Amino acid sequence: MQRSASCSCGQLTINVSGEPGFVVACNCLKCQKRTGSVFGVSAYFEDTQVDSVTGNATLFEKVSDSGNLSKRHFCPECGTTVYWQGASLPDKTGIAVGCFSDPNFPEPEMVVWTSSKHGWVTYPDAWLSSDTQEFDRSS
Repeated sequence: MQRSASCSCGQLTINVSGEPGFVVACNCLKCQKRTGSVFGVSAYFEDTQVDSVTGNATLFEKVSDSGNLSKRHFCPECGTTVYWQGASLPDKTGIAVGCFSDPNFPEPEMVVWTSSKHGWVTYPDAWLSSDTQEFDRSS
């Protein structure tokens, strides 16, 4: 399956093949600022699944809430953050799920940084949950 995600004005596009390795709802303060919302939803693909990036991107580097370097690529025309790479997830590219403009996109399977979640936000009980971004997958 081919998927394409783009910014608001369509100038910056990233094309990927296959399904995401995982989809996550993130409540960290950086995602809140990045999206202008109370959380962000990200799909992570192996770097080898990225087929192409077209258009111009501006790079913004910032240390994440976990203390790792995050490299965010956004459109210099409309300002939409489309994709990123982070030191905590080597060899993976995160893409903002909303940039796919696909209401049938797979739902998140986990929620992270619930320590900074807004109190009125709730998530399905079936999703894995972490106060940070660490999970005990043995349970």
